[in-house]
Amino acid sequence: MKSIYTVLLLVIGFVQSSCGQNIKGIVKQIPAQLPTQIPIGQKPSLTNDEVVAGLREALQIGIKNAVNQSSVPDGFLGNTQIRLPFPPDALKVKDKALQLGMANQVAKFETTLNRAAEEAVKEALPIFTQAILNMSVTDGFAVLKGGNGAATTFLKNQTSQALYNAFLPKVKEATAKVSLTAQWNPLISKYNQAMALTGGEKINPDLDAFVTERAIAGLFTLVQQEEDKIRQNPAARVNDLLMKVFGSL
Repeated sequence: MKSIYTVLLLVIGFVQSSCGQNIKGIVKQIPAQLPTQIPIGQKPSLTNDEVVAGLREALQIGIKNAVNQSSVPDGFLGNTQIRLPFPPDALKVKDKALQLGMANQVAKFETTLNRAAEEAVKEALPIFTQAILNMSVTDGFAVLKGGNGAATTFLKNQTSQALYNAFLPKVKEATAKVSLTAQWNPLISKYNQAMALTGGEKINPDLDAFVTERAIAGLFTLVQQEEDKIRQNPAARVNDLLMKVFGSL
C-alpha cells in the first residue's frame, strides 16, 4: 500500500509541476498591456493624406455645385452675390450713355455681360477639377482647421493665375456667342465721340478679361459657400471620407 501511495504522490507532483510551467508559459504570451480601445465618442485619428484627400473632395463637390448653380440662365444675373456689374473702369461710359438716353442699351449690355459669364462657366468644371487635383497641400491639418472657406482660399491663392489663363479662351468663346461686343460698341462709340468733342480720354476696357476675372471670383464665392456647408452641416458630408475628415473638427 505504501508503494501505491508513493506512486500517486509522485504523479500528483509531476502534474502540478507541469501545470505550473504551462501557466507560466501562457502568462508570458499575454501582452504586458492590452490594446487600448477608442472610448465611445472619441474622434478617429487622421493622417495628413486623408485630410488632403478630404479637402480635395470637398472642393470638387463645391465646384460641381457652383457650376450647376451659375451656368443656368440668371445664374449670375439673378444672384446679387456674384452678378457682374458695369465694368468699374468704364463707369464714365455708363454715365454718359444714360445722359444720352441710352438706358435700354446699358441694361442690355449688363444683361449680356452676365450671360457671357453664365455661358463661360459651363466649361469651368474640368479646369477647376484639374486645379484641385494639382493643388499641393503639405499641411492639410492647417487648412482643415483654418475655419470657414480656408480650403477655398488656399485653392484660390495657389491656382488663380493658372485658372485665369485656362479660362480666358472659354470666356472669349462665350462673349462671341452672346454677342457681347455688339451690345458694347454703341455705348463706347457714343462715349468716344463725346470725348473727341471735349478732349476727354477715350476708354475701351478689355471685356474678356473683366468677364474672366469676375466669373472666376463668382465661382470661388459659391465654392466657399459649399465648403462651409460641409464644415457646418453633417448632412452635407455625402461620403465616408468627408464624414471622417470634417467630423474630426
